[in-house]
Amino acid sequence: MSEIQIFGLSPLKGEISIQGSKNAVLPMMAAALLHKGVTVLMNVPVIRDVSCMADILEYLGCCIRRQGDCLAIDARNIDRTGIPDHFVRAMRSSIVVLGALLGRMGEGSGCYPGGCLIGARPIDLHIKVLKELGAEILEEENHLTVRRGPEGIRGAEIHLAYPSVGATEQAILASVLARDVTVIHGAAKEPEIAELCDFLNNMGAIICGMGTEHLMIQGVRCLHDASFRVDGDRIVAGTYAAAAAAAGGDILMKGIKSSCLRVPLALLARIGAKLRTEEKAGRIRVSMEEIPRALDIRTGPYPEFPTDLQSPFMALLASGRGVSHIEERVFEGRFATAEALKSMGARIRVRDREAVLEGVHPLTGARVAASDLRGGAALVVAGLAARGETRIAGCLHIERGYEDICRDLAALGARIRWVKEDGT
Repeated sequence: MSEIQIFGLSPLKGEISIQGSKNAVLPMMAAALLHKGVTVLMNVPVIRDVSCMADILEYLGCCIRRQGDCLAIDARNIDRTGIPDHFVRAMRSSIVVLGALLGRMGEGSGCYPGGCLIGARPIDLHIKVLKELGAEILEEENHLTVRRGPEGIRGAEIHLAYPSVGATEQAILASVLARDVTVIHGAAKEPEIAELCDFLNNMGAIICGMGTEHLMIQGVRCLHDASFRVDGDRIVAGTYAAAAAAAGGDILMKGIKSSCLRVPLALLARIGAKLRTEEKAGRIRVSMEEIPRALDIRTGPYPEFPTDLQSPFMALLASGRGVSHIEERVFEGRFATAEALKSMGARIRVRDREAVLEGVHPLTGARVAASDLRGGAALVVAGLAARGETRIAGCLHIERGYEDICRDLAALGARIRWVKEDGT
């Protein structure tokens, strides 16, 4: 097992290209199952979650070829509809494969999903949308089977009580090949939802309403071969922006739209960062010359502050000055990283879904362990703002969503590297 070693307080300077979006490419890979042909995705990140999804697709009968950041998925010969438990438990987003299998094969099955331990994250909304589209659901001993009902999969008027990203993706994938029209009210508005719809439209689907809470899908009989370039990962970009604000310096991020990070960027400006954005060119410049100021943050569905950036921003504010407040309104388990930050000298009080932080600058390096994907990235941010050496274990979590966080930050001048547990 490898750990990350960081010697902090080195300002970050330079340029970096942002990898393709994890949260966009995973549902696109699932959507490739809907087409009896070849789908090509470009700018695909080399991360563990993509490898896991590729393994699932290959198990189901897909032929997958990868060259660099280009991924070709040939789904002509799908011959299985059950997903092995170990894949599903490893990655929560694998549940959307059920909607694609339902649309393509008429059935799909798997155990209840796993992934990061950041709260209950029930799948009741997933089951609701599939039922409303005409699927029969069989639940037994932590196993879920969905089957086409007697009347087949048909368009429906779906009302989501909460704008769940996963349930919205599930409804989209299950309805693309359905009869008639499906309308999703209360749909998630995250950029990755719009990107999934653009991807499917590029394959011959008919979807409109992207970027709003009302999506309409006109079912089609089949899709066609297509290629698509995945946008940059807004969470990775937000993490590196937080790192620059915590460590100080001046960085330029390329391949990322500033429009998908409006709230995080506005908050960075409030804590003292200087920003320059070029939306059309896909460039964001972040400069920081002072200790971060205090801030109040409330997470929520897009376009509110993303829960995936709450942990990196917690690390940033913990290394600043003044008293900050964070209210987590999406996942109740997102504050697990607070304990690791405390071992680095952070002053954090957590009660239910609220955290109060008294900034300490600099933090102190320590041995810590990542408990989840974004929490692991947060510890990297903290290590950059800490005096002395920080060692982070549990880095497999980080590799689920970041291609090579050490490579990227070292290119910006950070003193960071991968080391084996014996120090070599």
